[in-house]
Amino acid sequence: MSSQQPQAYDRAMTKKILWKLDCHVLPPLALLWLCSFIDRSNVGNAGIAGLKTDTKLHGNQFNTVLTVFYVTYLLVEVPSNLVMKKVGANIWLPGLVAVWGAITTLTALANNFGGLIAIRLFLGLSEGGLLGGIVLYLSTIYKPHELQLRVSIFYASASISGAFGGLLATAILSLDGVGNLAGWRWIFVLEGLTTVLSGLVSAFVLPKSIAEARFLSEEERKFALVRFHQDETFTSTTTVTPRVLHSETEKVDVSITEQVGSLTEAEPIHMMDERFEWREVIRGLTDFQAWVTAVAFGGLIVSIYSFSLFLPTIVAGLDFTGKSAQLHTVPPYVPATVLTVIIAILSDRLKWRGPFILICLPFAIAGYILVIVATDNAQRYGAVFLIAAGIYPSAPAILSILPNNSSGYYKRATTTALQLAVANCGGFIATNIYTADQAPTYRRGHSIVLAFLLLAWVFTAVNVSYCLWENKARAEGRRQANITAYEELWSAGKTRAPVGDRNPEFRFTL
Repeated sequence: MSSQQPQAYDRAMTKKILWKLDCHVLPPLALLWLCSFIDRSNVGNAGIAGLKTDTKLHGNQFNTVLTVFYVTYLLVEVPSNLVMKKVGANIWLPGLVAVWGAITTLTALANNFGGLIAIRLFLGLSEGGLLGGIVLYLSTIYKPHELQLRVSIFYASASISGAFGGLLATAILSLDGVGNLAGWRWIFVLEGLTTVLSGLVSAFVLPKSIAEARFLSEEERKFALVRFHQDETFTSTTTVTPRVLHSETEKVDVSITEQVGSLTEAEPIHMMDERFEWREVIRGLTDFQAWVTAVAFGGLIVSIYSFSLFLPTIVAGLDFTGKSAQLHTVPPYVPATVLTVIIAILSDRLKWRGPFILICLPFAIAGYILVIVATDNAQRYGAVFLIAAGIYPSAPAILSILPNNSSGYYKRATTTALQLAVANCGGFIATNIYTADQAPTYRRGHSIVLAFLLLAWVFTAVNVSYCLWENKARAEGRRQANITAYEELWSAGKTRAPVGDRNPEFRFTL
Protein backbone atom coordinates (compact mmCIF):
# COMPACT_ATOMS: atom_id res chain seq x y z
CA MET A 1 0.00 0.00 0.00
CA SER A 2 1.49 3.38 -1.01
CA SER A 3 1.90 6.18 1.51
CA GLN A 4 -0.92 8.03 -0.20
CA GLN A 5 -3.38 5.13 0.11
CA PRO A 6 -3.59 5.09 3.95
CA GLN A 7 -4.00 8.88 4.01
CA ALA A 8 -6.82 8.72 1.45
CA TYR A 9 -8.48 5.95 3.47
CA ASP A 10 -8.07 8.07 6.62
CA ARG A 11 -9.88 10.99 5.02
CA ALA A 12 -12.74 8.80 3.82
CA MET A 13 -13.06 7.05 7.19
CA THR A 14 -12.91 10.37 9.08
CA LYS A 15 -15.68 11.81 6.93
CA LYS A 16 -17.82 8.71 7.47
CA ILE A 17 -17.32 8.69 11.25
CA LEU A 18 -17.98 12.41 11.65
CA TRP A 19 -21.17 12.05 9.67
CA LYS A 20 -22.35 9.20 11.92
CA LEU A 21 -21.42 11.09 15.07
CA ASP A 22 -23.17 14.24 13.86
CA CYS A 23 -26.34 12.32 13.00
CA HIS A 24 -26.52 10.42 16.30
CA VAL A 25 -25.14 12.96 18.79
CA LEU A 26 -26.08 16.46 17.67
CA PRO A 27 -29.85 16.08 17.09
CA PRO A 28 -30.64 14.78 20.60
CA LEU A 29 -28.35 17.38 22.19
CA ALA A 30 -29.95 20.15 20.15
CA LEU A 31 -33.35 18.85 21.20
CA LEU A 32 -32.36 18.83 24.88
CA TRP A 33 -31.01 22.38 24.73
CA LEU A 34 -33.99 23.56 22.70
CA CYS A 35 -36.38 22.18 25.31
CA SER A 36 -34.44 23.53 28.24
CA PHE A 37 -34.11 26.99 26.75
CA ILE A 38 -37.80 27.13 25.87
CA ASP A 39 -38.68 26.04 29.39
CA ARG A 40 -36.35 28.66 30.83
CA SER A 41 -37.60 31.52 28.69
CA ASN A 42 -41.29 30.62 28.56
CA VAL A 43 -41.82 32.54 31.79
CA GLY A 44 -41.26 35.70 29.73
CA ASN A 45 -44.03 34.71 27.32
CA ALA A 46 -46.28 33.70 30.21
CA GLY A 47 -45.55 37.00 31.95
CA ILE A 48 -47.32 39.01 29.25
CA ALA A 49 -50.09 36.42 28.93
CA GLY A 50 -51.55 36.68 32.43
CA LEU A 51 -49.10 35.04 34.84
CA LYS A 52 -48.34 38.26 36.67
CA THR A 53 -52.02 39.04 37.14
CA ASP A 54 -53.20 35.56 38.11
CA THR A 55 -50.41 35.04 40.66
CA LYS A 56 -50.91 38.57 42.02
CA LEU A 57 -47.33 39.69 41.45
CA HIS A 58 -46.60 43.34 42.09
CA GLY A 59 -43.62 45.68 42.05
CA ASN A 60 -40.42 43.81 41.24
CA GLN A 61 -41.67 40.39 42.33
CA PHE A 62 -41.55 39.09 38.75
CA ASN A 63 -37.85 39.98 38.64
CA THR A 64 -37.33 38.17 41.94
CA VAL A 65 -39.02 35.06 40.54
CA LEU A 66 -36.55 35.12 37.64
CA THR A 67 -33.56 35.77 39.90
CA VAL A 68 -33.96 32.91 42.40
CA PHE A 69 -33.49 30.44 39.55
CA TYR A 70 -29.76 31.24 39.57
CA VAL A 71 -29.33 30.71 43.33
CA THR A 72 -29.49 26.93 42.98
CA TYR A 73 -28.30 26.93 39.36
CA LEU A 74 -24.79 28.04 40.37
CA LEU A 75 -24.38 25.35 43.02
CA VAL A 76 -24.42 22.34 40.73
CA GLU A 77 -22.13 23.21 37.79
CA VAL A 78 -18.84 21.68 39.04
CA PRO A 79 -20.33 18.68 40.92
CA SER A 80 -22.48 17.84 37.90
CA ASN A 81 -19.52 17.63 35.51
CA LEU A 82 -17.55 15.46 37.94
CA VAL A 83 -20.48 13.08 38.50
CA MET A 84 -21.29 12.82 34.80
CA LYS A 85 -18.25 10.65 34.03
CA LYS A 86 -19.44 8.04 36.55
CA VAL A 87 -23.10 8.04 35.55
CA GLY A 88 -22.55 8.50 31.82
CA ALA A 89 -23.49 11.56 29.79
CA ASN A 90 -26.10 9.55 27.88
CA ILE A 91 -28.06 9.08 31.12
CA TRP A 92 -27.10 12.18 33.10
CA LEU A 93 -27.91 14.85 30.52
CA PRO A 94 -31.32 13.51 29.41
CA GLY A 95 -32.13 12.82 33.08
CA LEU A 96 -31.52 16.45 34.01
CA VAL A 97 -33.80 17.62 31.21
CA ALA A 98 -36.57 15.14 32.08
CA VAL A 99 -36.57 16.32 35.70
CA TRP A 100 -36.47 19.92 34.50
CA GLY A 101 -39.51 19.31 32.28
CA ALA A 102 -41.48 17.72 35.12
CA ILE A 103 -40.83 20.71 37.36
CA THR A 104 -41.75 23.10 34.54
CA THR A 105 -45.11 21.37 34.23
CA LEU A 106 -45.75 22.03 37.92
CA THR A 107 -45.44 25.77 37.27
CA ALA A 108 -49.00 25.59 35.94
CA LEU A 109 -50.15 24.93 39.51
CA ALA A 110 -48.57 28.09 40.94
CA ASN A 111 -51.08 30.57 42.33
CA ASN A 112 -48.89 33.01 44.22
CA PHE A 113 -45.44 34.49 44.60
CA GLY A 114 -44.28 31.83 47.08
CA GLY A 115 -45.24 28.97 44.81
CA LEU A 116 -43.36 30.47 41.88
CA ILE A 117 -40.26 30.99 44.04
CA ALA A 118 -40.22 27.33 45.16
CA ILE A 119 -40.62 26.03 41.61
CA ARG A 120 -37.89 28.29 40.20
CA LEU A 121 -35.44 27.17 42.90
CA PHE A 122 -35.93 23.53 41.91
CA LEU A 123 -35.71 24.44 38.24
CA GLY A 124 -32.27 25.95 38.79
CA LEU A 125 -31.12 22.89 40.71
CA SER A 126 -32.08 20.52 37.90
CA GLU A 127 -30.87 22.66 35.00
CA GLY A 128 -27.55 23.89 36.37
CA GLY A 129 -25.39 21.08 34.99
CA LEU A 130 -26.83 20.87 31.50
CA LEU A 131 -24.90 23.37 29.37
CA GLY A 132 -21.49 22.64 30.90
CA GLY A 133 -22.22 18.92 30.65
CA ILE A 134 -23.12 19.14 26.95
CA VAL A 135 -19.95 21.08 26.10
CA LEU A 136 -17.79 18.68 28.13
CA TYR A 137 -19.46 15.67 26.51
CA LEU A 138 -18.84 17.04 23.01
CA SER A 139 -15.19 17.66 23.89
CA THR A 140 -14.79 13.90 24.55
CA ILE A 141 -16.17 13.02 21.12
CA TYR A 142 -14.87 15.69 18.74
CA LYS A 143 -11.33 16.96 18.23
CA PRO A 144 -10.55 20.49 19.49
CA HIS A 145 -11.02 22.29 16.20
CA GLU A 146 -14.15 20.42 15.24
CA LEU A 147 -15.80 21.49 18.47
CA GLN A 148 -17.19 24.98 17.90
CA LEU A 149 -19.25 24.00 14.86
CA ARG A 150 -20.88 21.26 16.91
CA VAL A 151 -21.39 23.55 19.90
CA SER A 152 -22.93 26.15 17.60
CA ILE A 153 -25.35 23.64 16.08
CA PHE A 154 -26.83 22.70 19.44
CA TYR A 155 -26.53 26.26 20.77
CA ALA A 156 -28.22 27.66 17.67
CA SER A 157 -31.26 25.79 18.88
CA ALA A 158 -31.36 28.44 21.62
CA SER A 159 -31.85 31.03 18.91
CA ILE A 160 -34.45 28.81 17.28
CA SER A 161 -36.13 28.36 20.64
CA GLY A 162 -36.50 32.11 20.93
CA ALA A 163 -38.43 32.05 17.68
CA PHE A 164 -40.17 28.73 18.29
CA GLY A 165 -41.05 29.69 21.85
CA GLY A 166 -42.87 32.77 20.64
CA LEU A 167 -44.75 30.84 17.95
CA LEU A 168 -45.57 28.00 20.34
CA ALA A 169 -46.76 30.39 23.03
CA THR A 170 -48.99 32.09 20.47
CA ALA A 171 -50.56 28.76 19.50
CA ILE A 172 -50.95 27.53 23.08
CA LEU A 173 -52.67 30.73 24.19
CA SER A 174 -55.59 29.71 21.97
CA LEU A 175 -56.25 27.02 24.62
CA ASP A 176 -57.14 29.72 27.13
CA GLY A 177 -60.04 28.46 29.23
CA VAL A 178 -59.79 24.81 28.13
CA GLY A 179 -60.01 22.58 31.19
CA ASN A 180 -60.55 25.71 33.27
CA LEU A 181 -56.87 26.56 32.80
CA ALA A 182 -55.61 29.97 31.71
CA GLY A 183 -53.58 30.11 28.50
CA TRP A 184 -50.32 30.84 30.32
CA ARG A 185 -50.77 27.69 32.42
CA TRP A 186 -51.13 25.62 29.27
CA ILE A 187 -47.75 27.01 28.12
CA PHE A 188 -46.06 25.33 31.07
CA VAL A 189 -48.09 22.11 30.89
CA LEU A 190 -47.54 21.34 27.21
CA GLU A 191 -43.94 22.56 26.98
CA GLY A 192 -43.01 20.78 30.20
CA LEU A 193 -44.49 17.42 29.16
CA THR A 194 -42.82 17.68 25.75
CA THR A 195 -39.51 18.27 27.52
CA VAL A 196 -39.93 15.16 29.69
CA LEU A 197 -40.62 13.07 26.60
CA SER A 198 -37.61 14.55 24.79
CA GLY A 199 -35.33 13.66 27.70
CA LEU A 200 -36.53 10.05 27.80
CA VAL A 201 -36.12 9.61 24.04
CA SER A 202 -32.62 11.15 24.04
CA ALA A 203 -31.44 8.68 26.69
CA PHE A 204 -31.94 5.86 24.18
CA VAL A 205 -30.11 7.65 21.35
CA LEU A 206 -26.99 9.26 22.86
CA PRO A 207 -23.87 7.07 23.14
CA LYS A 208 -22.01 7.05 26.44
CA SER A 209 -18.69 7.55 24.62
CA ILE A 210 -16.93 6.87 21.32
CA ALA A 211 -15.88 3.46 22.64
CA GLU A 212 -19.51 2.51 23.29
CA ALA A 213 -21.14 4.01 20.20
CA ARG A 214 -23.27 1.16 18.87
CA PHE A 215 -23.76 2.89 15.52
CA LEU A 216 -20.00 2.56 14.82
CA SER A 217 -18.44 -0.72 13.75
CA GLU A 218 -15.52 -2.17 15.74
CA GLU A 219 -13.08 -0.87 13.14
CA GLU A 220 -14.72 2.57 13.17
CA ARG A 221 -14.58 2.76 16.98
CA LYS A 222 -10.86 1.99 17.05
CA PHE A 223 -10.21 4.46 14.26
CA ALA A 224 -12.30 7.16 15.98
CA LEU A 225 -10.46 6.70 19.29
CA VAL A 226 -6.98 6.86 17.75
CA ARG A 227 -8.02 9.84 15.64
CA PHE A 228 -9.46 11.65 18.66
CA HIS A 229 -6.24 11.22 20.62
CA GLN A 230 -3.93 12.43 17.85
CA ASP A 231 -4.01 15.96 19.27
CA GLU A 232 -4.27 14.84 22.89
CA THR A 233 -1.43 14.29 25.32
CA PHE A 234 -1.81 11.61 27.94
CA THR A 235 0.27 9.54 30.32
CA SER A 236 1.09 5.93 29.76
CA THR A 237 0.60 3.82 32.86
CA THR A 238 3.89 2.03 32.24
CA THR A 239 6.27 4.96 31.95
CA VAL A 240 7.11 8.04 33.94
CA THR A 241 7.62 10.29 30.93
CA PRO A 242 4.36 11.44 29.34
CA ARG A 243 3.59 9.76 26.06
CA VAL A 244 2.80 12.35 23.41
CA LEU A 245 1.03 11.05 20.33
CA HIS A 246 1.11 14.29 18.35
CA SER A 247 1.04 17.93 19.32
CA GLU A 248 -0.99 20.38 17.31
CA THR A 249 2.23 21.90 15.97
CA GLU A 250 3.54 18.62 14.55
CA LYS A 251 2.72 17.05 11.21
CA VAL A 252 1.24 13.58 11.49
CA ASP A 253 3.59 11.28 9.55
CA VAL A 254 1.87 7.99 10.34
CA SER A 255 -1.65 7.43 9.07
CA ILE A 256 -4.41 6.73 11.54
CA THR A 257 -5.04 3.42 9.80
CA GLU A 258 -1.46 2.33 10.45
CA GLN A 259 -1.71 3.39 14.10
CA VAL A 260 -4.93 1.38 14.51
CA GLY A 261 -3.18 -1.67 13.08
CA SER A 262 -0.46 -1.44 15.73
CA LEU A 263 -2.86 -1.35 18.70
CA THR A 264 -3.57 -4.21 21.04
CA GLU A 265 -7.17 -5.30 21.55
CA ALA A 266 -7.60 -3.36 24.81
CA GLU A 267 -5.56 -0.25 24.09
CA PRO A 268 -8.22 1.94 22.42
CA ILE A 269 -10.54 1.60 25.42
CA HIS A 270 -7.65 2.37 27.76
CA MET A 271 -7.12 5.68 25.98
CA MET A 272 -10.35 7.05 27.46
CA ASP A 273 -9.44 6.17 31.07
CA GLU A 274 -8.39 8.74 33.63
CA ARG A 275 -8.57 8.34 37.39
CA PHE A 276 -10.15 11.09 39.47
CA GLU A 277 -7.64 13.29 41.30
CA TRP A 278 -8.41 16.33 43.45
CA ARG A 279 -5.13 17.80 42.18
CA GLU A 280 -6.70 18.08 38.71
CA VAL A 281 -9.80 19.75 40.14
CA ILE A 282 -7.57 22.29 41.90
CA ARG A 283 -5.66 22.88 38.67
CA GLY A 284 -8.98 23.66 37.01
CA LEU A 285 -10.16 25.96 39.79
CA THR A 286 -6.94 27.99 39.62
CA ASP A 287 -6.72 28.19 35.84
CA PHE A 288 -6.20 31.77 34.62
CA GLN A 289 -8.17 31.34 31.40
CA ALA A 290 -11.12 29.83 33.28
CA TRP A 291 -11.55 33.00 35.36
CA VAL A 292 -10.90 35.49 32.56
CA THR A 293 -13.29 33.80 30.12
CA ALA A 294 -15.82 33.36 32.94
CA VAL A 295 -15.95 37.12 33.49
CA ALA A 296 -16.19 37.68 29.73
CA PHE A 297 -18.96 35.13 29.41
CA GLY A 298 -20.71 36.66 32.41
CA GLY A 299 -20.85 39.99 30.62
CA LEU A 300 -22.26 38.25 27.56
CA ILE A 301 -24.80 36.28 29.59
CA VAL A 302 -26.26 39.49 31.03
CA SER A 303 -27.28 40.31 27.48
CA ILE A 304 -28.33 36.80 26.39
CA TYR A 305 -30.53 36.15 29.42
CA SER A 306 -32.11 39.58 29.56
CA PHE A 307 -32.71 39.42 25.81
CA SER A 308 -34.59 36.11 25.96
CA LEU A 309 -36.48 36.89 29.16
CA PHE A 310 -37.52 40.45 28.41
CA LEU A 311 -37.77 40.59 24.61
CA PRO A 312 -41.52 39.75 24.78
CA THR A 313 -42.04 42.55 27.30
CA ILE A 314 -39.96 45.01 25.27
CA VAL A 315 -41.81 44.13 22.06
CA ALA A 316 -45.13 44.56 23.87
CA GLY A 317 -43.95 48.04 24.79
CA LEU A 318 -43.48 48.88 21.11
CA ASP A 319 -47.25 49.08 20.62
CA PHE A 320 -47.62 45.36 19.86
CA THR A 321 -50.07 43.41 22.01
CA GLY A 322 -51.28 39.84 22.56
CA LYS A 323 -50.46 37.39 19.80
CA SER A 324 -48.92 40.15 17.71
CA ALA A 325 -46.35 40.76 20.46
CA GLN A 326 -45.53 37.04 20.61
CA LEU A 327 -45.07 36.81 16.83
CA HIS A 328 -42.83 39.90 16.69
CA THR A 329 -40.32 38.17 18.99
CA VAL A 330 -39.57 35.64 16.22
CA PRO A 331 -37.74 37.50 13.36
CA PRO A 332 -34.65 38.73 15.30
CA TYR A 333 -33.57 35.15 15.97
CA VAL A 334 -33.44 34.08 12.32
CA PRO A 335 -30.28 35.95 11.18
CA ALA A 336 -28.72 35.23 14.59
CA THR A 337 -29.08 31.49 14.00
CA VAL A 338 -27.53 31.65 10.52
CA LEU A 339 -24.61 33.76 11.73
CA THR A 340 -23.98 31.43 14.66
CA VAL A 341 -23.29 28.52 12.30
CA ILE A 342 -21.28 30.57 9.76
CA ILE A 343 -19.00 32.02 12.45
CA ALA A 344 -18.47 28.54 13.89
CA ILE A 345 -17.36 27.13 10.54
CA LEU A 346 -14.84 29.95 10.11
CA SER A 347 -13.72 29.65 13.72
CA ASP A 348 -12.92 25.94 13.44
CA ARG A 349 -11.21 26.39 10.10
CA LEU A 350 -8.98 29.27 11.28
CA LYS A 351 -8.62 27.85 14.82
CA TRP A 352 -9.79 31.14 16.34
CA ARG A 353 -12.23 31.64 19.18
CA GLY A 354 -11.58 34.98 20.89
CA PRO A 355 -10.92 36.99 17.71
CA PHE A 356 -14.40 36.21 16.38
CA ILE A 357 -15.94 37.29 19.69
CA LEU A 358 -14.06 40.57 19.35
CA ILE A 359 -15.55 40.94 15.86
CA CYS A 360 -19.15 39.98 16.75
CA LEU A 361 -19.69 41.81 20.05
CA PRO A 362 -19.42 45.30 18.49
CA PHE A 363 -22.63 44.54 16.55
CA ALA A 364 -24.47 43.94 19.81
CA ILE A 365 -22.83 46.98 21.37
CA ALA A 366 -23.99 49.09 18.43
CA GLY A 367 -27.47 47.63 18.82
CA TYR A 368 -27.74 48.67 22.46
CA ILE A 369 -26.45 52.14 21.68
CA LEU A 370 -29.10 52.45 18.97
CA VAL A 371 -31.91 51.21 21.21
CA ILE A 372 -30.86 53.71 23.91
CA VAL A 373 -30.84 56.74 21.60
CA ALA A 374 -33.75 55.61 19.40
CA THR A 375 -36.62 58.04 19.04
CA ASP A 376 -39.23 55.71 17.52
CA ASN A 377 -40.37 52.09 17.68
CA ALA A 378 -39.00 51.14 14.26
CA GLN A 379 -35.46 52.06 15.34
CA ARG A 380 -35.79 50.12 18.60
CA TYR A 381 -37.06 47.03 16.83
CA GLY A 382 -34.26 47.25 14.25
CA ALA A 383 -31.70 47.45 17.06
CA VAL A 384 -32.94 44.11 18.40
CA PHE A 385 -31.68 42.42 15.21
CA LEU A 386 -28.18 43.84 15.73
CA ILE A 387 -28.15 42.69 19.35
CA ALA A 388 -29.13 39.10 18.50
CA ALA A 389 -26.61 38.97 15.64
CA GLY A 390 -23.82 39.99 18.00
CA ILE A 391 -24.50 37.93 21.13
CA TYR A 392 -25.61 34.55 19.80
CA PRO A 393 -22.58 33.77 17.56
CA SER A 394 -20.26 34.81 20.42
CA ALA A 395 -21.58 32.27 22.91
CA PRO A 396 -20.39 29.05 21.17
CA ALA A 397 -16.98 30.66 20.62
CA ILE A 398 -16.47 31.44 24.30
CA LEU A 399 -17.84 28.02 25.29
CA SER A 400 -15.24 26.35 23.05
CA ILE A 401 -12.18 28.13 24.47
CA LEU A 402 -11.69 26.08 27.63
CA PRO A 403 -12.42 22.63 26.13
CA ASN A 404 -9.72 23.48 23.57
CA ASN A 405 -7.24 24.86 26.10
CA SER A 406 -7.74 22.46 29.04
CA SER A 407 -6.39 18.96 28.50
CA GLY A 408 -7.23 16.03 30.75
CA TYR A 409 -10.83 15.08 31.54
CA TYR A 410 -11.07 16.31 35.13
CA LYS A 411 -9.16 19.52 34.48
CA ARG A 412 -11.44 20.19 31.53
CA ALA A 413 -14.55 19.23 33.49
CA THR A 414 -13.63 21.69 36.23
CA THR A 415 -12.70 24.64 34.03
CA THR A 416 -15.81 24.39 31.85
CA ALA A 417 -18.04 24.12 34.91
CA LEU A 418 -16.25 26.94 36.71
CA GLN A 419 -16.62 29.20 33.69
CA LEU A 420 -20.37 28.67 33.64
CA ALA A 421 -20.80 28.89 37.41
CA VAL A 422 -19.10 32.29 37.51
CA ALA A 423 -20.62 33.50 34.24
CA ASN A 424 -24.15 32.63 35.27
CA CYS A 425 -23.89 35.11 38.13
CA GLY A 426 -24.83 37.42 35.28
CA GLY A 427 -28.29 35.91 35.61
CA PHE A 428 -28.79 37.77 38.88
CA ILE A 429 -28.09 41.01 37.06
CA ALA A 430 -30.04 40.17 33.89
CA THR A 431 -33.23 39.42 35.79
CA ASN A 432 -33.21 42.67 37.77
CA ILE A 433 -32.17 45.41 35.37
CA TYR A 434 -35.42 45.67 33.41
CA THR A 435 -37.98 46.94 35.88
CA ALA A 436 -41.54 48.06 35.22
CA ASP A 437 -40.81 51.71 36.04
CA GLN A 438 -38.52 51.94 32.95
CA ALA A 439 -41.22 51.01 30.44
CA PRO A 440 -41.45 51.45 27.53
CA THR A 441 -37.87 52.58 26.68
CA TYR A 442 -35.92 50.66 29.37
CA ARG A 443 -32.92 52.95 28.86
CA ARG A 444 -31.37 52.18 32.24
CA GLY A 445 -31.57 48.44 31.63
CA HIS A 446 -30.08 48.77 28.14
CA SER A 447 -27.26 50.94 29.48
CA ILE A 448 -26.32 48.36 32.11
CA VAL A 449 -26.24 45.58 29.51
CA LEU A 450 -24.11 47.78 27.25
CA ALA A 451 -21.56 48.20 30.03
CA PHE A 452 -21.37 44.43 30.55
CA LEU A 453 -20.88 43.78 26.85
CA LEU A 454 -17.96 46.23 26.87
CA LEU A 455 -16.56 44.31 29.87
CA ALA A 456 -16.93 41.05 27.93
CA TRP A 457 -15.03 42.51 24.98
CA VAL A 458 -12.15 43.70 27.18
CA PHE A 459 -11.76 40.39 29.03
CA THR A 460 -11.92 38.44 25.78
CA ALA A 461 -9.10 40.63 24.47
CA VAL A 462 -7.13 39.88 27.66
CA ASN A 463 -7.51 36.14 27.10
CA VAL A 464 -6.46 36.35 23.45
CA SER A 465 -3.37 38.35 24.50
CA TYR A 466 -2.54 35.77 27.20
CA CYS A 467 -2.76 32.89 24.70
CA LEU A 468 -0.49 34.72 22.26
CA TRP A 469 2.02 35.43 25.03
CA GLU A 470 1.98 31.87 26.38
CA ASN A 471 2.25 30.26 22.94
CA LYS A 472 5.24 32.47 22.17
CA ALA A 473 6.92 31.43 25.41
CA ARG A 474 6.38 27.75 24.61
CA ALA A 475 7.67 28.15 21.07
CA GLU A 476 10.83 29.75 22.46
CA GLY A 477 11.39 26.86 24.89
CA ARG A 478 10.62 28.84 28.07
CA ARG A 479 8.16 26.28 29.48
CA GLN A 480 10.35 23.17 29.66
CA ALA A 481 10.25 23.35 33.45
CA ASN A 482 6.62 22.19 33.20
CA ILE A 483 7.80 18.71 32.23
CA THR A 484 10.32 18.56 35.06
CA ALA A 485 7.70 19.52 37.62
CA TYR A 486 5.24 17.01 36.21
CA GLU A 487 7.76 14.15 36.24
CA GLU A 488 8.58 14.89 39.87
CA LEU A 489 4.90 14.58 40.76
CA TRP A 490 4.67 11.35 38.79
CA SER A 491 7.78 9.85 40.38
CA ALA A 492 6.51 10.74 43.85
CA GLY A 493 3.21 9.00 43.08
CA LYS A 494 1.26 12.24 43.51
CA THR A 495 -0.39 12.14 40.10
CA ARG A 496 -1.38 9.73 37.36
CA ALA A 497 -3.26 12.38 35.42
CA PRO A 498 -2.24 13.30 31.86
CA VAL A 499 0.46 15.92 31.41
CA GLY A 500 -2.16 17.67 29.28
CA ASP A 501 -1.86 21.40 28.70
CA ARG A 502 1.31 21.50 30.83
CA ASN A 503 3.19 19.97 27.93
CA PRO A 504 5.42 22.66 26.32
CA GLU A 505 4.31 21.38 22.92
CA PHE A 506 0.66 22.13 23.72
CA ARG A 507 -0.58 25.29 22.01
CA PHE A 508 -3.51 27.35 23.23
CA THR A 509 -6.29 28.20 20.79
CA LEU A 510 -6.74 31.96 20.56
